[in-house]
Amino acid sequence: MAMIFLGGSRDIFELPVPAIERIGAIVSAEHGVLIGDAEGTDAEMQGLLAGYNYEHVGVFHAGAEPRNNLGDWAAYHIAPPVGAQGFAVHAGKDREMARRADFGLMVWDGASPGTCLNVLRLAVTGSPCVVYDTMRGTVASIHNIEYWQAMMHHAGSDVQRAVEARMTADERLALAD
Repeated sequence: MAMIFLGGSRDIFELPVPAIERIGAIVSAEHGVLIGDAEGTDAEMQGLLAGYNYEHVGVFHAGAEPRNNLGDWAAYHIAPPVGAQGFAVHAGKDREMARRADFGLMVWDGASPGTCLNVLRLAVTGSPCVVYDTMRGTVASIHNIEYWQAMMHHAGSDVQRAVEARMTADERLALAD
């Protein structure tokens, strides 16, 4: 069973039809799903999976309890570093999902730095990721760091700066290799 990291932007509340169809294919193939607990894409994808009564799902969360666990699935608490604030609270769980995943599927609004970093994390581990860019109406398969850099070329400079500001030293090092 392949493990698929599903995620995306918190500002997306309607999944693109091709992403819905791909999630249906994941369910049909009985792949494992790793997903976060955020509002937006995570919750929309969870709702879809719950509608299928799909069981092979793990919900990763940084808080004491998941913010969303719509299918009452197994929950995996990844504690944030002491003193973490903002995005840093949830970055550890995202890194863990990327580490465990064989593949990724992300729905990106063209602006979310967290989604960009998750795609990078998958590329660094050699796990391909399908990215649905709702801003541009495109879909791309990101197989490695070079493909990720091409994706980032289309992001605005403000998004690029936000991604760089959130990177760990290891993530920066992976880009330098």
